[in-house]
Amino acid sequence: MSDQQPVAVVTGGNRGIGFEISRQLGKLQYKTVLTSRDGLKGKAAADKLQSEGLDVVYHPLDVTRPESVHRLLEFLGNAFGRLDVLVNNAGIFPDGAPDKPQQSSVLDVSVDVIETAFDTNLYGPLRVSQALLPLMRQNGYGRIVNLSTGLAQLSEMRGSFPAYRFSKTSLNALTRMFAAELRTENILVNAVDPGWVKTKMGGPNATRSPAEAMDTIIWLATLPDDGPTGGFFRDRKSLSW
Repeated sequence: MSDQQPVAVVTGGNRGIGFEISRQLGKLQYKTVLTSRDGLKGKAAADKLQSEGLDVVYHPLDVTRPESVHRLLEFLGNAFGRLDVLVNNAGIFPDGAPDKPQQSSVLDVSVDVIETAFDTNLYGPLRVSQALLPLMRQNGYGRIVNLSTGLAQLSEMRGSFPAYRFSKTSLNALTRMFAAELRTENILVNAVDPGWVKTKMGGPNATRSPAEAMDTIIWLATLPDDGPTGGFFRDRKSLSW
């Protein structure tokens, strides 16, 4: 990495895990671009972190809309001319309540629900990563972290939460493919299972706070050049696919 201030982008940064990722990267002196679909909530989140003395700015982003992704690319190119870290955090859970698996089953899930999950959870990270990759390549440095889940492990696969599982298992495949293509370019790409986290998505019965989920995410976002790539991690330990 050069001596210039590093730049990070966090998708879905207005609340929960994404908000805490933005806070922690800000504390590490990254110029952090917090993105979200909701302008009012995104701006309020960035203002909160700025009030803590962190170098965080808001930019709108809907990962399901190519034109929104392109506008983010233009902003980054004009404002900074670089990107060092991309955390693909934005995601949806369309299968009902996380703590009530009986509400969803692969036996009766609608294809429309699956398509909705894929548009945000897979195609979104693909769109954003493809678009922003040139900013990493031009400086010969990059770290991409994809927020996945233990529910995506084929070794532990069940029939509940089908849309979420399908989309996140595919995100794991995307992680492997990007890592393989970029292995010689000092752009490290990994997936992380943050655990079951107390957020709007995870629900009140989750076992971890957003802050507790941060260690492995920030570790992957700041890996040294000889760090792992193409891996799937929880608590800094490799997971089976």
